[in-house]
Amino acid sequence: MSLAFCGNENNSVAYNVDGGVLNNGCFLDALNVVPHVFLLFITFPILFIGWGSQSSKVHIHHSTWLHFPGHNLRWLLTFVLLFILVCEIAEGIVSDGFSQSLHLHLYMPAGLAFMAGITSIIYYHNIETSNFPKLLLALLIYWVLAFIMKTIKFAKYTEHGIGPRQLRYCITGLLVLLYGLLLAVEINVILGRRYVCFADPPEVKPPEDLQDLGVRFLQPFVNLLSKATYWWMNTFITSAHRRPIDLKVIGKLPIAMRALTNYIKLRKAFDDQKDTAPQGPKLIWQALRKAFGRPLILSITFRFLADLLGFAGPLCISGILMGFKSELFLHTMTLLGIYFISSKEFLENAYVLAVLLFLALLLQRTFLQASYYVAIETGINLRGAIQTKIYNKIMRLCTSNMSMGELTVAQICNLVAIDTNQLMWFFFLCPNLWAMPVQIIVGVILLYYLLGISALIGATVIAVLAPVQYFVATKLSQTQKSTLEYSSERLKKTNELLRGIKLLKLYAWEHIFCDSVEETRSKELTSLKAFALYSSISIFMNAAIPIAAVLTTFVVHVHISEDADLSPAVAFASLSLFHILVTPLFLLSSVVRSTVKALVSSGYFTWTDGPPTLSNVDIKIPIGKLTMIVGQVGCGKSSLLLAALGEMQKVSGTVTWNRKRGAVAYASQKPWLLNATLVENITFEMPMIKPRYKAVIEACSLQPDIDILPQGDQTEIGERGIILSGGQKQRISVARALYQQTNLVFLDDPFSALDIHLSDHLMQDGILKLLREEKRTVVLVTHKLQYLLHADWIIAMKDGTIQTEGTLKDIQNSEPELFEQWKTLMHRQDQEFETETVAASMTDLERKNLRRAMYSREAARTEEDEEEESVESDDDDNMSQVMRQRATIPWRSCGIYLSSAGLLLLTVLLLSQLLKHSLMVAIDYWLAHWTSHVIRAKTDAIARNCTIVQYCGFSHSWYLSVFSVLCCLGIILCLATSVAVEWTGLKVAKELHHDLLNKIILAPMRLFETTPLGSILNRFSTDTNTIDQHIPTTLECLSRSTLLCVSALGVISYVTPVFLIALLPLAVTCYFIQKYFRVASRDLQQLEDSTQLPLLSHFSETVEGLTTIRALRYEPRFRQRLLQFTDANNIASLFLTAANRWLEVRMEYIGACVVLVAAVASITNSLYNQLSTGLVGLGLTYALMVSNYMNWMVRNLADMEVQLGSVKRINGLLKTEPENYEGLLTVSQVPDGWPRQGEIKIQNLSVRYDATLKPVLKNVNAHISPGQKVGICGRTGSGKSSFSLAFFRMVDMFEGRIVIDDIDIAKLPLQTLRSRLSIILQDPILFSGTIRFNLDPEMKATDEMLWEALDIAQLKPVVKSLPGGLDAAVTEGGENFSQGQRQLFCLARAFVRKSSILIMDEATASIDMATESILQKVVMTAFADRTVVIIAHRVHTILNADLVIVMKRGIILEYDRPEALLDKEDSVFTSFVRADK
Repeated sequence: MSLAFCGNENNSVAYNVDGGVLNNGCFLDALNVVPHVFLLFITFPILFIGWGSQSSKVHIHHSTWLHFPGHNLRWLLTFVLLFILVCEIAEGIVSDGFSQSLHLHLYMPAGLAFMAGITSIIYYHNIETSNFPKLLLALLIYWVLAFIMKTIKFAKYTEHGIGPRQLRYCITGLLVLLYGLLLAVEINVILGRRYVCFADPPEVKPPEDLQDLGVRFLQPFVNLLSKATYWWMNTFITSAHRRPIDLKVIGKLPIAMRALTNYIKLRKAFDDQKDTAPQGPKLIWQALRKAFGRPLILSITFRFLADLLGFAGPLCISGILMGFKSELFLHTMTLLGIYFISSKEFLENAYVLAVLLFLALLLQRTFLQASYYVAIETGINLRGAIQTKIYNKIMRLCTSNMSMGELTVAQICNLVAIDTNQLMWFFFLCPNLWAMPVQIIVGVILLYYLLGISALIGATVIAVLAPVQYFVATKLSQTQKSTLEYSSERLKKTNELLRGIKLLKLYAWEHIFCDSVEETRSKELTSLKAFALYSSISIFMNAAIPIAAVLTTFVVHVHISEDADLSPAVAFASLSLFHILVTPLFLLSSVVRSTVKALVSSGYFTWTDGPPTLSNVDIKIPIGKLTMIVGQVGCGKSSLLLAALGEMQKVSGTVTWNRKRGAVAYASQKPWLLNATLVENITFEMPMIKPRYKAVIEACSLQPDIDILPQGDQTEIGERGIILSGGQKQRISVARALYQQTNLVFLDDPFSALDIHLSDHLMQDGILKLLREEKRTVVLVTHKLQYLLHADWIIAMKDGTIQTEGTLKDIQNSEPELFEQWKTLMHRQDQEFETETVAASMTDLERKNLRRAMYSREAARTEEDEEEESVESDDDDNMSQVMRQRATIPWRSCGIYLSSAGLLLLTVLLLSQLLKHSLMVAIDYWLAHWTSHVIRAKTDAIARNCTIVQYCGFSHSWYLSVFSVLCCLGIILCLATSVAVEWTGLKVAKELHHDLLNKIILAPMRLFETTPLGSILNRFSTDTNTIDQHIPTTLECLSRSTLLCVSALGVISYVTPVFLIALLPLAVTCYFIQKYFRVASRDLQQLEDSTQLPLLSHFSETVEGLTTIRALRYEPRFRQRLLQFTDANNIASLFLTAANRWLEVRMEYIGACVVLVAAVASITNSLYNQLSTGLVGLGLTYALMVSNYMNWMVRNLADMEVQLGSVKRINGLLKTEPENYEGLLTVSQVPDGWPRQGEIKIQNLSVRYDATLKPVLKNVNAHISPGQKVGICGRTGSGKSSFSLAFFRMVDMFEGRIVIDDIDIAKLPLQTLRSRLSIILQDPILFSGTIRFNLDPEMKATDEMLWEALDIAQLKPVVKSLPGGLDAAVTEGGENFSQGQRQLFCLARAFVRKSSILIMDEATASIDMATESILQKVVMTAFADRTVVIIAHRVHTILNADLVIVMKRGIILEYDRPEALLDKEDSVFTSFVRADK
């Protein structure tokens, strides 16, 4: 066929200009080329010359981005223009199909116009980003020319009687309108920016955000195309491969999205609504609607458009398949020398429908993602505003609300963490609430149009089963709650087991506690079984309902009418419609549940401020003096301070300050710390003044503690940092009050947790020296009456009133009785000074514990550093290797997970999945086969003149029977796969937890000393929960979406093998998109989680330190910190949302390309190679679903990658080498009563904690006779404790041996050895349960034996007085008993065991004198006939021993009777005894 602009037929009227050139159709088209050529020639040089400099400018300085007036309208009009031009090109090509030669004028001008349209918007974008509006004159001229040319063409068409029945007439009219509108937009820019024809153009600045290079979230500022496709995210997502995403990378939030902006918007809405709406949830909803309703309406609009465009798929499939059987293009007409066709003819062309379907899909996916994005962004903004509102409410909260238990810290944290998220998710799902009914109604109408009454029956099947889905979803939620309860109980037990692991190992009780955890785990697994069952029902219904609905519909359809139309067009359009219809009905249950939760949550946001305590208080506090407040416990001393600070509600009276009330440095009775470094806790937002800081540290005796910390005073303390003791917290809290430069200092009982030495030092150096010298007004609440001598003014309180006030002399004169009472108490407290020297050693103990904790943390950190911080290495090779690892999928972890399920389950899982998806394809293939035969039968019927197909020998019954069997098998396999997946998950959960628990129980003590407890506990909590509940669901989704994707692509390739050529570039694109997305998504998910923690802990620490914050007038600073934390969390959430949309838009566009390629290929195949219509329908139906499957596949792959981290971490612990529990001797070979004598021979013993560490005991030799009491002493680190641990083989005895009663302990089974010895540790450990369980977990002892042990430990009267006696409850850690009582219980526990060897490892270090003397007495009497080895903390405890061993650096320095050693003046033991006095 020859080619010419106007065609070259012999009788062509295309060149006829007799009636004037403007009456020639070809000339009119040629005239329309002029504006487009003009624009292309003018703009290309400008674009190419300025491209390099402009594009670099765009990337570096987005401060130049400035939207001209009508920016969004211009982009919208350009998109519409391009769509109409595509239609014009298509119409031209279709019209040209009737000529013998090709008429270029029918579509070439439209093609040039399309190019010019694209060029115009690129040109505009570049001018806008460089802010140079004068260059827009070229566009102004273009729009004028284009408008004039199209108007001439339209006028000539009208003149020649061409009307709306011809498609080209309508297209030309629309183009006139569009060019006119774009011309109006261009004129509006001139009027707005005055860049031409005006003398004084205004100076316009870009938005404030864009002038700040810290703002990197550009969604609100980019052009419409970039907004719709998230194009601006490209560099961000690809750069995640080179560098991990952190808060620095994502920058700051734009001003409009910051929590403060949204809070102000919400507060204004609240204030406006207060007059009209009543208080309560209704007010909240109305305010939320007013503040955030507008973007929600936009989201709902986008959703409506997306859902309506979603129906283009089934309609186009129907149109394409029907197009094959209709006779095309019968009504073409020739006017002005060219062909014209109607809209109907145009839309009957299969290729046109394929292109329209492609464009409809692009639009539908864009609108859908835009709806999601706007809804989530609104939800995030709302969450930030509500969190800020709650925080401001907390700042005004009366502290009595907290103390009365009306509102707990946990409730407030739940409010912030859970309820605000519920509201956010409601906003996200809100568009579904409005869109679903429309989607369902339109879907049912279209089905009815295609299938008649049978469609309603199919839809009824779905509708009837939807409530079942809701019921299942509700049950899932309930079982999740019960699982959570068991999980909490299991964690509590695991926590106790880990905290007391040393004791459990020493007493060989680990298996008893392990069984207890396993028992709770089995209950949890029972609950998880129910969870798995409901999950599998839910998965099954999701897969089976569409099959059941289609089966029911087609069975009814075939049976209702004898001549039922079951052509491929009807069948496959119906199939697509059912797929569309099922989604909203499934979503309905989760949307309804989310709505209910949101309504419940909003009810929690209404609380009030609370009630009073002191009466008739009339006092004055002198300025610049030290005032002390004294009185019995509970008489209102602290309340008086709080009343002065305005923290109590005044019923009557006033608090008057001599000047305006300023900041008050306040140290509360219960110390309060920030989650910050130690230095930040002390300076507390004040500038660092070195000399002052040093003086405060010295006054509070904090230097020794700081020296122990790994980073000194830069060490993180508080909830997420180092755990400090009560005394250390108290001193930091007081140091903060001393450091603040306020005129007033309120100290509420600062000595309560301090020993006498520290108290005296703080009083002298801190209060009397530091504060007095600065002439500050100090109010001190105290029980230490010996300090009253230093007071300038004393206030004595009793039962909430003032008993008396004045100087000490005044009170001596006015209240002699009270003074005498004080004097007696003061005298007694001085006497107690001797006893309290014991307490002085408490500080040493605290420091020792801190040192131990530090050692553990440091050792653990090295392990974490290997995992985490290797990323920060400067070595480029190492960096690239780490980045490669981040990009690869953790296949090994996946293998570990699946192999834990066992071969049988794994085989069942794989086979069922493969069979199910093969059957799904078989069902649809059979439908294609059946419907193709229906068409063939109809053609035969027409040829044979049969009125009804059935009469011509065709019957549906055979096809229907096979179809029914396949569908039923499919439904059964759906059930089998869903059950298999969930059961696999259960099996793995059971196996991994069991293996982990047993591995941990048998692990050497070294593991617990070098790994933080929290880290091990996380494996049992977060990681186990992920394996229990999340991985099975993700695995099911991933396998389903992957197999559906593969089967869809397989079917399309089978139908049109040409598709495989296009598949390769699409697959490569997909691979790179998912590769980049996975890395960025994982980083952003972790960032979102890690930014939520500081936000929640800021809420809890604010609630706890409310009084201190308000006293110091620091509310604005804390509000500012909240805004920072909220914004950090919100920007991470926004970037994660944008990244998800970035992926989905790209996957959807690739999906649309798949549909286009599949459609064009199958249409061509059908027209030229006689491919059956049924198979075309099959291919198109599958192509429509590809994008959804691909999306889910990549999303689930990213989720799976994050979740498999749990498997990897657990597997890391599973590699731990256990202790060697086996011995050379069997249990039966060990004599029953061994050891009877208690004789110990230590021969050339060398011990180390690990093969990689130095020995802690070197060649030690000793002999302990039966019944001897041996004391071991030495400085910290001399090897005393290692000596005691060697008896239990808790350390590596790499040389020498210990022989007890003629048996080498290395030959004994570990369990046997440890069960035959007794030990009392320094830290008294009790477990939650009963007293009986704590004394004898093995349940071997009789009640008499237990009472005897309690009597010996002098605890019998205490236990007798408790309800239940031996079965009285012991709370976690034995908190309901004092430290001394806990230690005595440990003594009773050792006595119950009745072993002939007892080891006491610094057992008296943490108890008072009275308890210590009881312990000493018991050891000497009750254990008179047993061998006792005492590791001494204080030397005077071993003066009565038979033998003393003095150790230094792992060797025995002195070894003799105590008397003999004391006789030697220069012995080390003698120097120890002197120092102890």
